[in-house]
Amino acid sequence: MAVDPGIIGKEFPPMHLTVEAGRLRFFAQAIGETDPVYTDVEAAKAAGYADLPVPPTFLFAIELDSPDAFGFLAEAGVDLRFILHGEQSFAYHSIAYPGDVLTASPRITDVYSKKGGALEFIVKETAITRADGSAVADLKSVIVVRNLGAGQ
Repeated sequence: MAVDPGIIGKEFPPMHLTVEAGRLRFFAQAIGETDPVYTDVEAAKAAGYADLPVPPTFLFAIELDSPDAFGFLAEAGVDLRFILHGEQSFAYHSIAYPGDVLTASPRITDVYSKKGGALEFIVKETAITRADGSAVADLKSVIVVRNLGAGQ
């Protein structure tokens, strides 16, 4: 079944996360980060940071904290058995630190297909801001959907 391009422009409820130092340390350890600026406050300050900086890919965790992180795919009629992570990119505007309250505001910005509709792509962009509205980052992810009903 083809992904309905009518979902382009769909905005989803914002998600909020208070950045916690312990979670940043855990995340750094989980991804194998060895730079002490992500786990040791003194090392971070010696490197010029105000506190532990949020590691680059951590911001995707905000959306994953949602009770239904992939609900947007279900709303689009996508069978999760046929998806792949296609791409992700980041544009950073400022560094986030423990204590920052961040808001993720996701929306679908594009739907397109390739290979005669056999592969469909859903592009989701998420603006990350602080409680005061200042920009932290813009995230982009592309989900690939295999459409078994389409020709190649």
